[in-house]
Amino acid sequence: MFIVIAIIAAYLLGAIPFALLIGRIAGIKDLRQVGSGNLGATNVWRAAGPGAGLAVLLTDTAKGVAAILAARYILAEATTLPVSIDVVLVMAGLAAVLGHVFPVYVWFKGGKGAATGLGVMVMLLPLPTGVALVVFLVVAVLWRFVSLASMAGALALLAAVIVKKYLLVHSVADIYFVMTLALALLMIVTHRQNIARLLGGTEDRFSFSSRSGGAGSHG
Repeated sequence: MFIVIAIIAAYLLGAIPFALLIGRIAGIKDLRQVGSGNLGATNVWRAAGPGAGLAVLLTDTAKGVAAILAARYILAEATTLPVSIDVVLVMAGLAAVLGHVFPVYVWFKGGKGAATGLGVMVMLLPLPTGVALVVFLVVAVLWRFVSLASMAGALALLAAVIVKKYLLVHSVADIYFVMTLALALLMIVTHRQNIARLLGGTEDRFSFSSRSGGAGSHG
C-alpha cells in the first residue's frame, strides 16, 4: 500500500503543469498554442523570456526532487517492503517523469521530461548526474540545440552509471542502470521530432539571452 501511495504521489507531483501556469502569469493564455506547444522550459523561454523560462526550469526540476522526498517520507512509515527501497524510489522517480510527459491535469500532453528527470536523478545519483549536467551544458553552449543537449545528457548519465558500476566496480544497484537506460530511451522517444529536424538541418538554435521563435523546444 505504501508503495502504491508513493508512486501515485510522485506521478501527481510530476504532472503539475508549471510551464502552463507560469506562462499564464507571463501573459501567455495557453502555452499549448504557442511555439512548439510543448509544456517545457524552452518553449516558455522562447515565448515569454529568460525569467519565465528559468522559473519553469527550476519548478520542473523541483518536481523531481519533491517526488523522491515524498516517496522517502511515505516509505518511512512502512515497517517492511516486498522489494528494496531503491526499486520503489526508481519507480517513483519514473512516475514523476512520466507525470511531466503525460500530465493528468491537462489531458496527458506535457513536456519532454528532461528537467523533472534531472531533479529525480540529483536525488538518486548525484555524482553521475553532475557528469550528465556538464555534458548537457557543453553541448548546449557549443551547438545551442537544447534537444541535442538533453539527449546527450541522458546518454552521458547512462554512460556514467555503466562506468561507475562495471569499470570502477562501485556499489550501484542494478535498478539504477535500468532507470538510466529507461530515461535515455525516453529522451530519444520524446525528442523524436527534434531528431528528424536535426537530421534535416531545420532544428532551431536556442538563444540564451532573449526570446526567440521556433519549434525546437523541449521540456
